[in-house]
Amino acid sequence: MGAFISKGWIQSTVVIVALAGCFDTAAGQSRGKWTTRAPMPSSRTEVAVVELGAKIYVIGGFSQSGDLVEEFDPAKNSWSRRASLPNPLHHVGAVTLAGMIYVIGGYSSRWGAVDPIYEYNPSSDQWRGRAPMLTPRGALAVGVVNGKIFAVGGVGPDRKNSNANEEYDPANDRWAKRAPIPTARDHLAIGVVDGKLYAIGGRLDGNYARNLADNEAYDPGADRWRAHAPMPTARSGIAATALNGKIFVFGGESPAGTFNQTESYDPTKDQWQAWAPMPTARHGLGAAVWGKEIYVISGGPKPGGTFSSANEVFTP
Repeated sequence: MGAFISKGWIQSTVVIVALAGCFDTAAGQSRGKWTTRAPMPSSRTEVAVVELGAKIYVIGGFSQSGDLVEEFDPAKNSWSRRASLPNPLHHVGAVTLAGMIYVIGGYSSRWGAVDPIYEYNPSSDQWRGRAPMLTPRGALAVGVVNGKIFAVGGVGPDRKNSNANEEYDPANDRWAKRAPIPTARDHLAIGVVDGKLYAIGGRLDGNYARNLADNEAYDPGADRWRAHAPMPTARSGIAATALNGKIFVFGGESPAGTFNQTESYDPTKDQWQAWAPMPTARHGLGAAVWGKEIYVISGGPKPGGTFSSANEVFTP
């Protein structure tokens, strides 16, 4: 969700965004396909989505209960409830590592940036708290490289962007500061390819009228960032995941509306490609890979606090 924008400004940008969407649609009609699976039992936005053990988990977000956790079984096309988060949260980061799910940071129900990390064990269906982040943040992005979790960017308690890049070691339950991200931003997404984290898109200080196309890669071994080809469509409130050596980015929002764009980045060529657009444009969604498919779930169909139970699958 973003800052208030005048009605006149919104009207002046609608045509531009709509035309951009048309061009992307025309370019991507023959690239990949979309199918629809069983919708979530709940309608939510600003969720986290991960895959673990051939199941997909949708965690937290805006809903009747912000501690909600639902599990999708792609093989059975069915949903079930799992143990709720210890506390209601939205705009969290989530990753999987060594058979566990880690949920990091986010906002409390009152929009306060928080610092917890919760570890979920699917076998026991139980959560436990771990050492909190060094810097409380919501609308951050997270990724895993070499058994370590990296928490990047977001909005701090002062409601300003944080350039924090912090590394969590689950084996020792310990955090450490790493090289800050060059472009501080929130509502960004991370994709991991060949041991590097690519921080893509986002917005400035929570304002979706200030969307970014930045694409900055972090090398944990060198503790160094490097700029790469920007995303063709500046957007925030996006989801991203890696498949076949490419990072796929979905959705987003601006004052003019939500995005249906599907674009992928190839780090070996430093190039972007447009794909078939999403059937349902939305923001605050999540994406996870299962087999050769990407499940793109939940999200708001209109800018701000709107909700959906969408479960759409993209096959490149």
